[in-house]
Amino acid sequence: MSEPTLEPSSEGRPRSVWLRFVPLAVALIIGAFLLVGLGLRPKEIPSAMIGKAVPVFDLPALPGRPKGLKTADLKGQVSLVNVFASWCVSCRAEHPLFMKLKGEGILPVHGVNYKDEGPAAVEWLRRHGDPYDRIGSDLKGRVGIDWGVYGVPETFLINAEGRIVCKHIGPVMEADLRDKLLPAIKSLRQARAAQC
Repeated sequence: MSEPTLEPSSEGRPRSVWLRFVPLAVALIIGAFLLVGLGLRPKEIPSAMIGKAVPVFDLPALPGRPKGLKTADLKGQVSLVNVFASWCVSCRAEHPLFMKLKGEGILPVHGVNYKDEGPAAVEWLRRHGDPYDRIGSDLKGRVGIDWGVYGVPETFLINAEGRIVCKHIGPVMEADLRDKLLPAIKSLRQARAAQC
């Protein structure tokens, strides 16, 4: 007895033709997402903290430093808060600009040492210079979460009322300082002078 020959049904053929296009459709969808992603600017991620009061926090000082950082320290004058770590390569790139701000006395720069061991941070500051008026040690990163920190470095401009005015993600470069932060600082100071 011979075995019957199985022929594909006419219903199965169109279905298999469409299945061949599934990988192509998936690749096109992934490609579209990647193309859209190329147009995004990660430094311009909107922050829910803009215009809001600085979160309530009280961070201890680094070993050997007299002052930590807390909410009350960020009221009364325009200031910057820089989130940094000794293990952060990009932090080293922006560090000379913060040293320049300190040297020129433009405004107080405070630091939040993020998920970093105290001795490592102290050694990093000894080696590269210390531009910070105050530094709070956020060893577990909990305060960073309250601030909406995505990673390091991040820098926040705080007005005299203790509100976050601007958030800069990534290292602050010369153009960022010149075109974004310094004009904002000047504007905040002029607005405060007009209120007095």
